[in-house]
This record gives sequence, C-alpha cells and structure tokens, in this order.
Amino acid sequence: MTTLTVDLGAAEPPYEQLRAQVAGHIATGALGPGDRLPTIRALAGDLGVATGTVARAYRELESAGLVTTRRRTGTVVAAGVPAADDAVRRAARDLAGLARREGLSEVETIDLVRAALRGAPGPLPGR
Repeated sequence: MTTLTVDLGAAEPPYEQLRAQVAGHIATGALGPGDRLPTIRALAGDLGVATGTVARAYRELESAGLVTTRRRTGTVVAAGVPAADDAVRRAARDLAGLARREGLSEVETIDLVRAALRGAPGPLPGR
C-alpha cells in the first residue's frame, strides 16, 4: 500500500487529507482496481486518528465510485476507475517536484491546485 499521512495541524480536515491522497494514488495508478486499502481500524491506529475519520474518508471515496466496500473483502479500489492520462501524471509529478523545491507543504500545494481548478474556465476535459 502506498504511504498515507495526516497533518493534524493543517487547516484541511484529516478525513479530507486521506480522501485526497487515496484518490490521488488511484488517479496516478499507484493504486489499481482490486487493490485493498487498510482496514479502518488499522489505518486509524497507524495514523493516530479516530476510526470515524478514516470511515468518513472511505465513505466519500465510495460515494465518488473510487472504492467499494464489502463485508468479506474490505475496501478495495473499484474496477473501471480510469487512471489519469500520462500528460496529467507528468504535470502532477512536475508540480510536486517544484512545490518541494519551493518549500511548500503537501496541503499548501493541494490548496493551490484546488484554487487553480476553481478558477479554470469551463469543465475539465473528459469529466
């Protein structure tokens, strides 16, 4: 499983940090269809957050169609969830590298991307 982290001092709620990270890992292909996510209890313990925090992140991912939860198999990446195309992946890697070089935190970088998306004219292609 790809590493997940939570910054408890960030303005962004912990459940949203988790949701965004998992969604990002799915979009980049780091998590693929059928990959299992940690159990709610295990991930909450690893990150030092309440189980309700992880449960909310997983519910939101499920509502978005990115994961499915089944009693016997746990939470897995849903089938048919397309990864971002190569150009978007390259741009994301480039942005991440630039943000690190400039000393921006993950949350600050994500906030900048959200602001850019909100200010972007028209819908994103293919969405």
